[in-house]
Amino acid sequence: MRRLALAALALAATLSPALAFAQAICPGLPGRNPPPREAGQEYLAEPHWRARVQELDRQLAGADLSRVEMVFIGDSLVQGWFPSIFQQFYGHRAPANLGVMGDFTQGALWRLNQGHWPASLRPKVAVVLLGTNNVSAQGRPEDIALGIAEVLRTIRAKSPRTRFLLIGLLPRGDTAAEPMRRTIEQVNTLISRCADGSTVLYSDVGSSLVDGRGRLSKDIAFDSLHLTMVGYAMLSAGIEPQIRQLLAP
Repeated sequence: MRRLALAALALAATLSPALAFAQAICPGLPGRNPPPREAGQEYLAEPHWRARVQELDRQLAGADLSRVEMVFIGDSLVQGWFPSIFQQFYGHRAPANLGVMGDFTQGALWRLNQGHWPASLRPKVAVVLLGTNNVSAQGRPEDIALGIAEVLRTIRAKSPRTRFLLIGLLPRGDTAAEPMRRTIEQVNTLISRCADGSTVLYSDVGSSLVDGRGRLSKDIAFDSLHLTMVGYAMLSAGIEPQIRQLLAP
């Protein structure tokens, strides 16, 4: 891990100051050439994904987003943030929800480079919750983690003063025996190291959504993945202290 971090720093030293600053995020997850699919850009084939992308295209085209303070990037778990909960916690913070149902890390990278991060967008905080669809597609933990790191780097390059709350992948499946739980744990271990205590914070809020035996209640996630109103209330309350820390002057 130390060698990887040193390699990342050496690469950053050869780049322009702005790109070097972006590459400094997640030094333990340096870019690879060629990158894995999860760390590239891809226009996804899923119809619901494309429909939501086109909807955001229309909303963002020519929009002045200079007053936005918080941006949420992710998949259906972000897009589907229960409206009343979202309003309660973030309505007074000038938020923008850029979640897209069915998104993968590679889809988010495509979107961020194709207009879903307009030049006027300079939020104080970006909340990133992404990668569960890559897990269900049987991506390797190290590749998924690198894709998430590249999302942070892409945003940093476009908005250098934006701080990050990186939310670990949430649990899925009814019990701790669900095979995808192991991959989720591995991804979260890798991306948790992106936290630097000031500009990037990591949240393991997903651990609070399961009971002491690792069981995920239908009252929290109705299909063992997507959250109910109760689940979103727990998620929002769980990350609130870190949100306040990141928004502080």
